Amino acid sequence: MKTKHKERKQNLILMGFMGCGKSTLGRSLSYRLQMGLEDTDHIIEEMEGRSISEIFARQGEAAFRKMETELLTKLRDGGSRKIYSLGGGTPVQLQNQALIRQMGFVVWLRIRPETVMERVGKDTGRPLLQCEDPLGRIRELLAQRSPIYERCADLILDTDDMTRDEVTEEIARAYEAFLTGGA
Repeated sequence: MKTKHKERKQNLILMGFMGCGKSTLGRSLSYRLQMGLEDTDHIIEEMEGRSISEIFARQGEAAFRKMETELLTKLRDGGSRKIYSLGGGTPVQLQNQALIRQMGFVVWLRIRPETVMERVGKDTGRPLLQCEDPLGRIRELLAQRSPIYERCADLILDTDDMTRDEVTEEIARAYEAFLTGGA
């Protein structure tokens, strides 16, 4: 169930698979919209004093996902009018989906598996891609996550063939419409 506009905060939430451009677009949108930017993975790393890879290795994915849910709850209950870049797996937990929707205007930066592989396939800091067949793993994870991303999103953008500036302007226009009640 989608949350009504009036119950939602005025945050801008960037969501999508690893390599879709959340961090890059977050910085661009922060400048364009004059809003602060927070990356949930970085917040968790700071709180835990170690990298996401280390958290996965020492405590496992389930512990990390619990940390994400606790953080989303704090962010939902906190202030408004910030840009939040979510980790790629954050929406997978059912309870996170409602939290994300309540946090503000949600943008899914959709990306093809081949583009992900091109951008992050060799990045050893991506624990979920440390396997025999990273492209196969990307396809599998995207197939699982795409319906979830779609359920959470107010705006879906296919970003593979768009420039950073084109995506920034498209999101900025949609977000401004959301603020004025047009979304």
